[in-house]
Amino acid sequence: MYSIRRWVVRNARFFEVVYRTFEPVVIKLAPLWNKVGYPRVEKPVSKLEKFSKELLFDCKMCGQCILSSTGMSCPMNCPKSMRNGPCGGVLQNGHCEVLPEKRCVWVDAWEGSKKMKSGDAIHAVQLPIDHRLQGSSSWLRVARQATDAASQHKQEGRDD
Repeated sequence: MYSIRRWVVRNARFFEVVYRTFEPVVIKLAPLWNKVGYPRVEKPVSKLEKFSKELLFDCKMCGQCILSSTGMSCPMNCPKSMRNGPCGGVLQNGHCEVLPEKRCVWVDAWEGSKKMKSGDAIHAVQLPIDHRLQGSSSWLRVARQATDAASQHKQEGRDD
């Protein structure tokens, strides 16, 4: 997994394009998710998401994916679960102080973000992990949030 994860970061721009193509499809399927019911589709979608993201990104299924903000390097691979940048223990060669045989996920994140069109997103401060979402689908969460925002926008338009 480690070598695939590193390869993905080296090709972060390609995976950014794939994600930017995939995200609208998931959002367009929101009426289907609503009709079937999010609780019913959660299990199969999260299994598919886990399989694909675990293979490519060594994903830990935190339920709050920020790969597109971190150069396609999953910060949950940090042994200290650092969500907003590296700890003070990054070795001079860019490796992790806890796992010295591996590069710091944030060194990879920085390098991956430089290859991405939206690479500045790495500067955004991330919210702390909500551990209640562990194992749930971030894809479905994105779809639900997009449809909720659209319906709220329509509501506000009617109120004027």
